[in-house]
Amino acid sequence: MHPRSVFLPPEFDGAPIGLIAGKGLYPVLMAERIRATGIPLRIVSFRGETEHCLIDSTPGDEHLQIKVGQLGKLLKSLKKLGCRYAVMAGQITPKRLFHGLHPDLKALAILNSLKIKNAETIFGAIAAEIEAIDIRMLDARCFLDDQLASEGLMTKGAVRAEAAFIHHGIQIAKGIAELDVGQGAVVRKGTVLAVEAYEGTDPMLQRAGTFKTDDLIFVKTVKRQQDYRFDVPVFGERTLEVMHTAGIHTAALEVDRVLMLDKAALLKKANRLKIELIGYSQADTPT
Repeated sequence: MHPRSVFLPPEFDGAPIGLIAGKGLYPVLMAERIRATGIPLRIVSFRGETEHCLIDSTPGDEHLQIKVGQLGKLLKSLKKLGCRYAVMAGQITPKRLFHGLHPDLKALAILNSLKIKNAETIFGAIAAEIEAIDIRMLDARCFLDDQLASEGLMTKGAVRAEAAFIHHGIQIAKGIAELDVGQGAVVRKGTVLAVEAYEGTDPMLQRAGTFKTDDLIFVKTVKRQQDYRFDVPVFGERTLEVMHTAGIHTAALEVDRVLMLDKAALLKKANRLKIELIGYSQADTPT
């Protein structure tokens, strides 16, 4: 266990970290945490994806920008910036895999070599390429230990959802995750209303809301063999707002595995919206 984060390897020596920064608050928050430790930080951003505030806060000699799909340029950028470690944070807009992708020869070679093309295979291959040039990929939860879901009811009051229905939701979400379909599900009193697929969490919640019924439970989970170098499920303010609009008042999030972006603010807002946030552990997971 490393004193700065339980998710850092024990041998971590404080050498420069290259943050491969996608969109949203996630990479912004991670950058703030890394900088606060005094560890040298370098940024590789994506044109049209990475938040401008992160780019603007980074000196020019510590930042390089690439287009989505330029794997060869990504590798060269990490080397040019002097990175010994790398960490991925933030999403890339899903539709860019179909429109707006700019694959270079390195990326095309990897894509053509993969029989199954999903987040795990594609990003797993990218991580392997990064580590092949002697840059260690870090767990994407590092430095954000206090932003992860914690055990039990995280919001105020008492749990309203019935334990049996939460357990059912966990069972369904786990099953979907193991099939590489998605990482979430919405259930109601033993009935599955929606499961997450390629479109992501928020559209799934919106679909579930069209049933206009009560006692909905949203469950967010991970696979048994989750690769946390590039695949950390995230629960943020936008998802909380979509839940509220959809009439979903319970979310069960897996402890130490689901990242709650700006957790203190999220809990405060959840209390105001009367949405209960519950952390469940491996002990609650069906076998």
